[in-house]
Amino acid sequence: MKYLFLLVPVLLASCASGLKTHTDVDAQKPKNIILMIGDGMGLSQISAGLYSKTTALHLEEFNVIGLHKSYPADKDLVTDSAAGATAFSCGCKTYNAAVGVKADTTPCKTILEFAEENGLATGLVATCSIEHATPASFVAHVKHRDKYEDIAAYFLKTDVDLLIGGGKKYFERRSSDSRNLSEELRKKGYEVTGSTENELKDYRFKERNTVFFTAEDHPLPADQGRDYLPLAGKIAPRFLKKKSDKGFFLMIEGSQIDWGGHAGKTDYIVSEMNDFDKTIGEVLEFARKDKQTLVIVTADHETGGFAILTGSTRGNIKGGFADIKDPKTDSYHHTGTLIPVFAYGPGAAQFAGIYENTAIFDKMKALFGF
Repeated sequence: MKYLFLLVPVLLASCASGLKTHTDVDAQKPKNIILMIGDGMGLSQISAGLYSKTTALHLEEFNVIGLHKSYPADKDLVTDSAAGATAFSCGCKTYNAAVGVKADTTPCKTILEFAEENGLATGLVATCSIEHATPASFVAHVKHRDKYEDIAAYFLKTDVDLLIGGGKKYFERRSSDSRNLSEELRKKGYEVTGSTENELKDYRFKERNTVFFTAEDHPLPADQGRDYLPLAGKIAPRFLKKKSDKGFFLMIEGSQIDWGGHAGKTDYIVSEMNDFDKTIGEVLEFARKDKQTLVIVTADHETGGFAILTGSTRGNIKGGFADIKDPKTDSYHHTGTLIPVFAYGPGAAQFAGIYENTAIFDKMKALFGF
């Protein structure tokens, strides 16, 4: 028996000799990071997307999976998108509705601002207004997420290379002042265009910084004809790779998964989930070929207390929602459940385990070497 104990360590060493250890994987540093946020995308939303199809989700291709704790600085364990995104962008817990500011309302430096400071290209893509809470939290520093015109003005204070999303009216038809921010961006050398002039699929991107507006306010849902997110997921990494030899940071948000949860509409959740997953597929294709890109997919919070109910079948999801509907707004609320994190590429092993949502910022910053 004593010889068996001597043999076991040898066998374990032999079995592991052909595999990369966590130390080996952790030592890898990405040149580029793409952070993908499915707003309101909890485990049930992911499950609904998975079971709605006969083929696998691209999310199923990830083999590094973790969980993050999404609670804000408030006593309430339930976060909103602004505080959740600020945790990712700045690495600090803050109060609900805060955009790029700490709990004491002072500005916090974002991962996008660190990237710009270090010569990396940067981009933001969303299926909501680009001034909405999640994309705003990577650029702006305001006390409340509803200050859309104030948030829009912050885009003049950055050199973000690519913006794709809605919200054109907050740049050009402002009630707080007479500024035309689109014209100001053009004077800075930006190409400013949009779906009223060009379809994204037909637009020829130039080498200069670009803003492509997809709507005056919020874009349509995917099941009503919006189709640009997967294409943007294909275009944006390639555009940013050309912009800087030092690498890039890109945030892509599937914004309206959250809105399906608020509305209590299972079909809305499923269509937005599948649209987001197609985008993940485009990003993974880029990352596999590039071999220097870390892809992180997560959510800020879960919305609706969504569950898959008895009677659901493949392709026919029957969803239920927790009894947390606001009688004033007729909208279901967010919940405080743990949120999945998926990672692929150099440095992915860092994202296994359970950790605070702020750790996503810390890990990205460390992997970039900022």
